[in-house]
Amino acid sequence: MKIYTNMRFVTALKTMAAVSAMAFSAAASAQTAGTWLVKAGYNKITPQVDSGNMSAPSLPGTKTDVGSASAPILTGGYMFTDNISGELYLGLPYKHDLIGDGALKGAGKIGTVEQLPPTLFAQYRFLEPKSAFRPYVGLGVTYAMFQKETGSALLTALTNPGAGATNPTTLKVDSAWGITPQIGATYAFNDKWFADLAVSKTYIKTTTTLSTGQKIDTRLDPIAVNLSIGYRF
Repeated sequence: MKIYTNMRFVTALKTMAAVSAMAFSAAASAQTAGTWLVKAGYNKITPQVDSGNMSAPSLPGTKTDVGSASAPILTGGYMFTDNISGELYLGLPYKHDLIGDGALKGAGKIGTVEQLPPTLFAQYRFLEPKSAFRPYVGLGVTYAMFQKETGSALLTALTNPGAGATNPTTLKVDSAWGITPQIGATYAFNDKWFADLAVSKTYIKTTTTLSTGQKIDTRLDPIAVNLSIGYRF
């Protein structure tokens, strides 16, 4: 009986090993050249703002800060070789608060803006294609499109006193190109499904122009962190 039990145990171990090897091999086959992938997840963008001073007429040292924002993200990619891939990041608009800084620090929100930052990445994936865990690095080109800029009542009061609601101050944020380095990693659950975590930073500068004539240059340099679930085919 003891011998029989031991044989059953050994057989079970061999079966588990064989299944694991098959799963590992299947996962590997999905990470080779010619593989397409799609990912859906959530992305948080946190600007690292370095603001210039608003041009006259304005309070000396008037600056601006930009709040963080989150939104769903969708990614499509292709494995050109076992190690080199390309990905296009898309998503819904991110709505950022524009906040007074410098001479206006503590004054509160002076406006809002929406932005769409589609980014095209070239990536290098480390380790062998058979590895379930694969870290990667990437370098991308981002085009930050700004839209639906809205100034607050505070902005009007500061830049056009007495105008009130009849002639509010409006603003326009210039769209701009930026360079985006990236680090990340994927973990394959099976031959089709995987998880992806990536962190990137975009180096970008823009100019905001008010309807009252003032301008302010702002370096945004946002850090983005996104977690996605992906599917390979």
